Amino acid sequence: MTTRLRRLGGSWQLGLRWWGRREASTPGRGLREAPSPGRSLVERDDSPTVRYMGKGRRKSRVFVWGFAHTGALGLAAAARRNAASMQLRPHRLELESESRISSAACGYGFTLLSSQTTDITKLWGMGLNRDSQIGFHRSRQDRIFSMGNNAYGQCGRSIVDSEIYSGSQIIHRIEGVDSRIVEVACGQDHSLFRTNKGEVYSCGWGVDGQTGLGHNGAVSKPTRVTGDIAGVNIVQIATYGDFCLAVSAEGDLFGWGNSEYLQLSTVTESTQVNVPKKLPFKGLGRIKSAACGGTHAAVLNSDGNVFVWGYGILGKGRNLSESKLPEMIPPTLFGCSEFTSQVRVDRIACGLHHFAAITNRGELFVWGKNQRGCLGIGSKDDQYFPWKVGGVVFTSMLFLGLASVDIDLFLGFVVWVGFFSFSPHYEILEHMLPNHYSPMPFSFTIQTPGVRYVKVPGLGLSLSYH
Repeated sequence: MTTRLRRLGGSWQLGLRWWGRREASTPGRGLREAPSPGRSLVERDDSPTVRYMGKGRRKSRVFVWGFAHTGALGLAAAARRNAASMQLRPHRLELESESRISSAACGYGFTLLSSQTTDITKLWGMGLNRDSQIGFHRSRQDRIFSMGNNAYGQCGRSIVDSEIYSGSQIIHRIEGVDSRIVEVACGQDHSLFRTNKGEVYSCGWGVDGQTGLGHNGAVSKPTRVTGDIAGVNIVQIATYGDFCLAVSAEGDLFGWGNSEYLQLSTVTESTQVNVPKKLPFKGLGRIKSAACGGTHAAVLNSDGNVFVWGYGILGKGRNLSESKLPEMIPPTLFGCSEFTSQVRVDRIACGLHHFAAITNRGELFVWGKNQRGCLGIGSKDDQYFPWKVGGVVFTSMLFLGLASVDIDLFLGFVVWVGFFSFSPHYEILEHMLPNHYSPMPFSFTIQTPGVRYVKVPGLGLSLSYH
């Protein structure tokens, strides 16, 4: 709906203009367009326009931006010769008209979407496919699966020397976890699993202690993580490159892995921590969620305040590029003021060198290094303070990796949770991926509904859905 104020002599006229569903503006429903400039009632239509969001139902829409050259954004134009390599502003992704996107995830150069209808669930893939991370496979039904690069056991199966992942049709059923998996998080070469009992399991490369198993070797079978989280009910896990964070039901924060950039410097003087340690941060309140970046981290407390630490563009200006203790970003930078005291941050996420936050009003704020246009602000400039991304009301962000989701992707492997089976469509794969990548979304059908969420940290690309 558009509201227009028009000057008529010494008075003002209020006009309404609706858009959206066609029937909303059809004749006979009591709604008419405001007079056109050619009519005698209005001489000039240069008045300000105010846009209001309606509460009616609308279809799920997906917006993408960032590095488009690999095809991970699903833009057909990216496949053309001399096409722009970056999409600097959010662009609406076109999918099948009946598709209702329920979740999304971004990896390094590839993206997954899931959509649900009344009878089937579809999983869509686009972008790089050199390790078969978005490939089609033989039908199977089970609970926890992985596919793609397994050089360090990150897919939860035995390591095979000199294994070739390009063109691989292997979908591995992950076993060895006693309880139901409710969350998966993937780092650069490792995977984390959280169960409904609040336990954490890990597998993959532990050279920096990121598996949290008390050693620095590789593990190909999910193994329970202990340390300071033994017996603690963990409600959220986060990882990105090679360090990890976990949040307990009591609001405490735990960490392990690489500490080269001061991420865990409050519990060690070393650059590695190979068992979970409780982080003794003061003044944070009750932690609600945590997020890991490449060299930085962020937490959100129950009051909606955001704290950041580590190394990089942290969001408090050029003078703060390194901190071993969490620094609170002023709430005013997210739109909270004397007149909007109810505004608070609801979700946070981290990318390789950047951050994002969504408020309870659906406003998306981003800051950090704008590598390959990943901030979606319409320019290539880095952003030293939270910057509002305009034009869309957001309810979730998946481009950086969020907690409470069940599918995660990273450099070349995928792990997901749910009951489903794939139907093979290899002929579509060959047509769409002549150069080992897909510039447009393509789907493979999941016969049994079960995929609920997908997520992944993404290098140089971003994706959100609402």
